[in-house]
Amino acid sequence: MAWSIFSVCAPKPTSASLDMTGPAPLAVTCGDPAGIGPELAARIARDGSDMAFFWIGDPRHLPAGTPVTVIETPAQVSSVAPGVLPVLPLEFAAPATPGTPDPANAAGTIAAIERAVTLVQSGQASAVVTCPINKKALKDGAGFAFPGHTEFLAHLGGVSDVVMMLACPDLRVVPATIHIPLSEVPTQLTKASLRQTLSITLNALRRDFALAAPRLAVAGLNPHAGEGGTMGREELDFIAPLIAEFQQQGHDVRGPLPADTMFHPAARARYDAAICMYHDQALIPIKTIDFAGGVNVTLGLPFIRTSPDHGTAYDIAGRGLADPTSLRAAMALGCDMAQRRLGSE
Repeated sequence: MAWSIFSVCAPKPTSASLDMTGPAPLAVTCGDPAGIGPELAARIARDGSDMAFFWIGDPRHLPAGTPVTVIETPAQVSSVAPGVLPVLPLEFAAPATPGTPDPANAAGTIAAIERAVTLVQSGQASAVVTCPINKKALKDGAGFAFPGHTEFLAHLGGVSDVVMMLACPDLRVVPATIHIPLSEVPTQLTKASLRQTLSITLNALRRDFALAAPRLAVAGLNPHAGEGGTMGREELDFIAPLIAEFQQQGHDVRGPLPADTMFHPAARARYDAAICMYHDQALIPIKTIDFAGGVNVTLGLPFIRTSPDHGTAYDIAGRGLADPTSLRAAMALGCDMAQRRLGSE
């Protein structure tokens, strides 16, 4: 399977030729201001981007010397000069020291996410692109009660069932369970939860990835997909019967398949997304294939959300070493999805 996240992304409009029928600008949140998020956004703007976007955060947290234009509304992005970062300012409680998270800035980090969602829900922005956060700093500084970005965004979107997809040009993976201990996977993984994951993924592949008849490959939970029950019964008890239900409904869903044979090139050519049973079963292959360029996409939200597939990288923050590839890819995919949704209306 090959696909291009840059295939239909709309170019950044200019004041001289503003396409009012195209997607609104992307809302890029600052993430933890002590991490690499601010410098990545500044770098992408400085290098030149054909995507219309703006950054939400405190201008004090950007690298010194970053060319900035402060905007009041996303519509003003079109008048910002090339190489300059459009900033929708949000005052934080404290300055930021790269590499040293400050709980005092937790409330501002959360507010940036909330502001981005509000702008997308109102139609002023086309997608939320989130830079990495530090959950502990948010909990310590603001009592953040969510396991991570995904759950918080689901709360803001008013939905309970969302799916995390990791995508790169050569692979899309969806873990059916996410940030839980491996010992809890067999109890958290149920026929009902897996059905929801399959349904949300199929719908998203049609709507946001322009796949009229998406193909899913479903991994087994156990080694060798249980090997007929000798290495576990989850495959026999509910995974295979659920796959049969989807097949009877006309969906191209295959499995359960041994996870250790699903990710070589010939196997990947036979499906559009792989459904995996737990976090590392999904993330190890995609990070092996494209460590720098993976994108985190939240499926099932009433708005588009993408994110780079990396963390705050405190060890290199502020040193000019951060690779913008994943954030740039997340922005491009967000723009791509927004263009497709606009075209389907």
